[in-house]
Amino acid sequence: MKRVAKVLGWLVLAVVVLAGGFATKVAIDGVPKYPPGKIDLKVESTPERVARGKRYVQTLCATCHMDPTTRKLTGKQMLDAPKEFGTLFSRNITKHPDKGIGGWTDGELAYLLRTGIRRDGQYLPPYMVKLPHLSDEDLYSIIAFLRSDDPLVAPEAVDPPGKTKASFLTKLLSHVVFKPLPYPTEKIVAPAITDKVAYGRYLVAALDCFACHSADFKTMNVFEPEKSAGFLGGGNPMLGVNGNVVRSANLTPDEATGIGKWTETDFVRALRHGFRPDNTLVRYPMLSTPELTDEEVGTIYAYLRTVPKLSNKVDRGAPPVPAANADAGNKLYHKYYCFTCHGETGVGIADLRKATAHFPTDEKLLAWIRNAPSIKPDTKMPKWEGVIPDADFAPLLAYVKKLQVP
Repeated sequence: MKRVAKVLGWLVLAVVVLAGGFATKVAIDGVPKYPPGKIDLKVESTPERVARGKRYVQTLCATCHMDPTTRKLTGKQMLDAPKEFGTLFSRNITKHPDKGIGGWTDGELAYLLRTGIRRDGQYLPPYMVKLPHLSDEDLYSIIAFLRSDDPLVAPEAVDPPGKTKASFLTKLLSHVVFKPLPYPTEKIVAPAITDKVAYGRYLVAALDCFACHSADFKTMNVFEPEKSAGFLGGGNPMLGVNGNVVRSANLTPDEATGIGKWTETDFVRALRHGFRPDNTLVRYPMLSTPELTDEEVGTIYAYLRTVPKLSNKVDRGAPPVPAANADAGNKLYHKYYCFTCHGETGVGIADLRKATAHFPTDEKLLAWIRNAPSIKPDTKMPKWEGVIPDADFAPLLAYVKKLQVP
């Protein structure tokens, strides 16, 4: 018996030593590298591709890479990333040859977007969205846009405001769970948009909607989205710009807890214009997608009507409570959830602190708050006219002006 105990003791010690050695290796090596892919690709740029690529970049990339101050894709701190992953900063993806991606080949960009491996072999864990379901044509359109003369990607010789420091958990998971995706061996073709359900399913997968709106990022199935736990039933805990937890909505056709009672018009308004049927704001990290057309959103709606119903009442959290001494404008800023995008100080995914520089008169600034899409059609700022009562605009305007910095 003593001999058995001794053997077991040595086995336990060996396991502890091996585990400690592996942990030390993970800590030293960090997020692993892989042989970079060599893809022979030269994308032909056409006006159609550039226009379509811009819509995909605004939907898939800009949320993470758009600096609210530079108003370009120069990178920023990803405050809404899970804290367990570490301190994360997105990269500069403008056309600058050194600071950005201007020196990358089309093949290197395609390989990164498909697999998550940079041209130097560095793997980027799941906080970078990979695009295994996007059609080749739509992928080429993204690359064509990144090569274009659009102001969003104009060369900027700036670094993000900090360097990413991956946590030990991220390093560990990148060694044992998170792996690069394989580069497709066959051509990926999107279905015809006239097949509404099929095209809607394509967009839900290609735009990564299922990842946020299923139960948890840790249990999503990248290759077979429908097999993700709680597929499209919502409840995935995500972070807002203020560090608060915001759970994703249930998009299944369940009448009580999902969107079963929504009409297609309701869904189009929510997705493209940012308001639910009850006139409440679609809250960040979900943003409106004016880049999508009514027809495209209609196909998503058609597909969502076909997915299995899940009864999952998502807790939207307690209503916002401003400070006890808050003035009327501050209270309205919270009542209408302005802080979810602009942060408590005026800077979040969009920067209000320079609003008067862009709109130098009260009339122009008020016009922007009332109906920003009429001024800039692709803005994610919703049209508040018709939602906010007229009497509330003046104190809200006054509060926005208080947030200004020189």
